[in-house]
Amino acid sequence: MSSKKQNLVIFSGAGMSAESGIATFRDSNGLWHNYRVEDVATPEAFRKNPSLVQDFYNQRRKQIMETKPNAAHNIISDLDNYFNVIVVTQNIDDLHERAGSKKVLHLHGNIRYAKSCGPNREEKYYLIDGWELNSSHLCDDGHPLRPHVVWFGEEVPMLDIAAQVIRQANILIVIGTSLSVYPAAGLIHAASESCRKFIIDPKANDMSVPHGFEAINNGASDGLQHWIKKHL
Repeated sequence: MSSKKQNLVIFSGAGMSAESGIATFRDSNGLWHNYRVEDVATPEAFRKNPSLVQDFYNQRRKQIMETKPNAAHNIISDLDNYFNVIVVTQNIDDLHERAGSKKVLHLHGNIRYAKSCGPNREEKYYLIDGWELNSSHLCDDGHPLRPHVVWFGEEVPMLDIAAQVIRQANILIVIGTSLSVYPAAGLIHAASESCRKFIIDPKANDMSVPHGFEAINNGASDGLQHWIKKHL
């Protein structure tokens, strides 16, 4: 390997955090099982019943804060010794950061933060003290705070930046995502022809793997260990 570190982009989804015990969106258990998306994960739901939405995300935040990064998160952090690692994640947890990753781009927000419900809500974020957020918490301009989460029907503000990051990748490793949630799933097509591309997923052999990608049919931790043994 040359003295200049190559750009390694990790594109992670819910399967990345599943090994830490955080249920994926499609699991038949966990918090999502008892709620309809329309009731807790849309701007309309928040306007209709903000206390229900806040309670739902308070529960998710509490669970995430009680959860620890798994071996896969730690492996990715360690890979920074060999590559210029940038994580692009669809997950709203902060497990990548807690494992030590320095460059993490959250496509769908970070549940540990809140943002204003006012007109400038994308401009400033507030670290939540503890796991509870409610109507008494206000931003600097006096508007109520809402979870820093991109809801269904909202634009993904970091999409263009993520596409640029992936475009500059020498290596792209996709981990734990079904590649079915758009527009985020379309980001993998931003990778260049010369980029080496891999998909790690325990159901990779059953997926329609995009052209140019090598499938590794393992969970996140085992899949990364396999990749390291073969390519590092």
